[in-house]
Amino acid sequence: MQDLDLGIGDGADAAVNYVLDHFTPMLDGIAAGIGFVTDGIRDALTALPMPAALLAIALLALWRVGWKFAIFAVAALLLIGGMGLWERMMETLSLVLAATIIAIAIGVPLGIAMARSGAVQMVARPALDLMQTMPAFVYLIPAAMFFGLGAVPGTIATVIFAMPPVVRLTNLGIRQVHAEFIEAGLAFGCTPSQLLLKVQIPNALPSIMAGINQTIMLSLSMVVIASMIGAGGLGNTVLTGIQRLDVGTGFEGGLAVVVLAVLLDRITQSFGQAGHGFRFRQLFAGRG
Repeated sequence: MQDLDLGIGDGADAAVNYVLDHFTPMLDGIAAGIGFVTDGIRDALTALPMPAALLAIALLALWRVGWKFAIFAVAALLLIGGMGLWERMMETLSLVLAATIIAIAIGVPLGIAMARSGAVQMVARPALDLMQTMPAFVYLIPAAMFFGLGAVPGTIATVIFAMPPVVRLTNLGIRQVHAEFIEAGLAFGCTPSQLLLKVQIPNALPSIMAGINQTIMLSLSMVVIASMIGAGGLGNTVLTGIQRLDVGTGFEGGLAVVVLAVLLDRITQSFGQAGHGFRFRQLFAGRG
């Protein structure tokens, strides 16, 4: 029996060709905006001297987590530098930060809209399900067709892949704010915007930060895959190891990705935990 062909793939091809034929100026504008963000962050990070970057990350780790983690962060970053992957690590970090910033800028307002409107949630949930379940490699095809090769299509593919957690957890966090808090805000005469900014978002912040943390982790995993379309960074090292069957090169690239993931995960987690963070005055407690 001959397989039934519904022509879904042909329809997708036709849709892509239609977009390319009629919306190229808009795509160029999107690429220019995302390129401005991505290139700006990359240039700033790669221009930062290694000692200055080490000091900044050590202070951030000390402030948010503690002195033990600060020592680990410096040692881990020195290890990456010793493998000759410092510049590629900073390129990967810039892509992750750019994708995360864009995902947050789109995802948090969308999550708020979902929490406040059942109609928006009904439309957005199937789209988020599709974004989360679609294999990551599939996003590279339209990104490359619409935006060519390089960091911009890699960032766009990463945003699409990594955005759902921050949308879902923003929606969940705002919906789970206790009714008593909302009633108290209304009793004090809060407008809808004041209720959102002063009551709902502060109480939903742990959930929102958990979504941002997951978005960062997914962004890091996707930018490695995006090296296949020229995104650069540590993904190039891993890809080179695969292409040449070079275990050492692939292991070094993978180890650098793991180190970066641990640093980003621990630091971003701390922002979602109330009262978390090392206080510098603890260094001097009991002295003088």
